[in-house]
Amino acid sequence: MTAMQWFFSFLKKYRGKLIFAMILVTITCAIAIVNPHISGIIVDDVIEGGKHDMLPMLIVVLVGTTIIRSVLKYWFLYIFETSSQGMLYTMRDHVYRRLLEQDFSFYNKNRTGDLMSRQTGDMDAIRHFVAFVIYNVYENLLLFIIALVMIFTVDIRLAISMILVLPLTAFCTAKQLKMVKPAFHNIRKQFSSLNTAVQENVSGNRVVKAFAKEDFEIEKFNKENDGYRAAELHAADIWKKYVPIFELIANALTIILYLAGGIMVVKGEITMGQMVTVSGYLWMLNNPLRMAGWMANDYQRFVTSVEKVYSTISVEPNIKEPENAKVKKRFRGDITFSHVNYRADDDVILKDINFHILPGQTVGIIGATGSGKSTLMNLLCRFYDVTSGDITIDGINLKDMDLFSLRANIGMAMQDVFLFSDTIEGNIAYGRPDCTLEEVQAAAKIANAHDFIMQMSDGYDTIVGERGVGLSGGQKQRISLARALLKDPSIIILDDTTSAVDMETESHIQSELSSLAERHTVFIIAHRISSIKDADQILVLDDGKIIEAGTHDELLKKKGNYYTVFSHQYGDFDQIKAHNMAIHNKR
Repeated sequence: MTAMQWFFSFLKKYRGKLIFAMILVTITCAIAIVNPHISGIIVDDVIEGGKHDMLPMLIVVLVGTTIIRSVLKYWFLYIFETSSQGMLYTMRDHVYRRLLEQDFSFYNKNRTGDLMSRQTGDMDAIRHFVAFVIYNVYENLLLFIIALVMIFTVDIRLAISMILVLPLTAFCTAKQLKMVKPAFHNIRKQFSSLNTAVQENVSGNRVVKAFAKEDFEIEKFNKENDGYRAAELHAADIWKKYVPIFELIANALTIILYLAGGIMVVKGEITMGQMVTVSGYLWMLNNPLRMAGWMANDYQRFVTSVEKVYSTISVEPNIKEPENAKVKKRFRGDITFSHVNYRADDDVILKDINFHILPGQTVGIIGATGSGKSTLMNLLCRFYDVTSGDITIDGINLKDMDLFSLRANIGMAMQDVFLFSDTIEGNIAYGRPDCTLEEVQAAAKIANAHDFIMQMSDGYDTIVGERGVGLSGGQKQRISLARALLKDPSIIILDDTTSAVDMETESHIQSELSSLAERHTVFIIAHRISSIKDADQILVLDDGKIIEAGTHDELLKKKGNYYTVFSHQYGDFDQIKAHNMAIHNKR
């Protein structure tokens, strides 16, 4: 499917309405010949012929046709506008759904500002084409043809002299279309870049202020703003080059008419009334010529926008719903990674990962930054697909599983906490919007968030800012944890969820989570050993490989990487153990 075919697939629904509107346009254009013809009769028959009794009837016809044209024009303009808005609503909804279907790799490659411009500026250019350009091109072309035909009925020589300007008009229009296409592509590119700069700076304004980089960001914004202005001015240079030519051609018609027509009137070859009639048709020739340049610009802007939007949404996601997908309402939580490898572009992230987790077990994952901890869980959620190997849940391969069923069974509190501009209750209940306030509060209590929420002025109705602005890091983490727990999933993933809370709060959360272990398989990614020491299994990752696995005590006895991390966080283990034994003996 081409970009234009994709566009027309949305316009198809309104085909009947638009055809009817085009018929109204045709009738309106046809009625336009009446008034100039009546004006000629008034000059020849009433003013010069002395038939004054005809004047009232002719005036009624003039007024009547003007009213009819106005009503019909209002009617077809209303149809075009409502159709364009309806089409835009459907198209925008389709594009948004396609964006939601995309996987993580798509968003890694596309900037937020670019995607926003697809839904704003590009969509508006498409709407403008349907609401204005389609009927305008047709109307102006029809008026031009009708005017020429009517002038031919008056005098062939006068009509031929008018036609002489058409080749030049067609040549200039074609040249402008060819030149303006790359200019509009550049405008859309610069607009997206400007949009991205604004979005990033507004979202990251606290970082900007923290580093006192306002001047730097203003300079960066001005550079993007200058680029967008330069792109617009470059396009304007093209218009500046061709629009005056169209104006010149349009005005040339006036000169041709009054020069050639005036000579014919003087020679008696045509009457003054015929001259007035042709003069009345002149606007029907001038207006299309004047509009040719602007219509060419609007058309090319529309084509560019359609191509931009279609190129964005036509990208097929790497993660696709399998055929005959297996749906399971609730997992037991039996998870196996078998020889799993994952490569992103040319980087090897995970190498030969093997482990088996039983239902209800708690698994701790620890390792240096960049060792592949979060990637491991992203593969489990099938945000990415393994390069080789298999991941199974309850014996079912992830690639054979219904994506909604899979992710509905997983509650994830992510490392990068994202909260919506909504109430605290709305954020916690995001996964289960139909739950009761009591259930929200129960989840908040497990996450040790209930107390600080109740201390806020509006409690659970408190509005948090975008991305949770106004809350501390620990508060955001606890709300994120409550949101994951409220789903009551069979698998819970906590990605460094307690890194921003104090040890006492962490201990309370761990205690509450341990009471849920029977119903959930829990993965805890952490840097602090205190977060994972009570886990049933602990996986130690380094450079994308599992280098150690076992319980806390088993790993300490090995005196490997885990023991080293423990020693750095707690001091020498043997000294701690001896000290604790001495205290115990004194008692």
